[in-house]
Amino acid sequence: MIDIDPNSNGLPGIEQLRTIVGAVMTVGLILSVLALIVSAIVWAYGSNSSNPHLAGRGKLGVLISCGAAVICGAAVTLVNFFWNVGQAV
Repeated sequence: MIDIDPNSNGLPGIEQLRTIVGAVMTVGLILSVLALIVSAIVWAYGSNSSNPHLAGRGKLGVLISCGAAVICGAAVTLVNFFWNVGQAV
């Protein structure tokens, strides 16, 4: 039977990589908030100017930006969940 766990000090630069991944997650969340604000403005402008195409694009942008924020925020939890599922196989 083989029992291998992740090794957090096996390679040089692991701590720097964790820092980079955390920074990328932060940038992703900031960009999601920016996209949410822009999409909400587009949605409001489209609704106010009786332009259903623009309003629809704004709604879609709001949904996509919220989904991106959820994925960025839940990335670590999702990886841990699937790691545990893989360990149970």
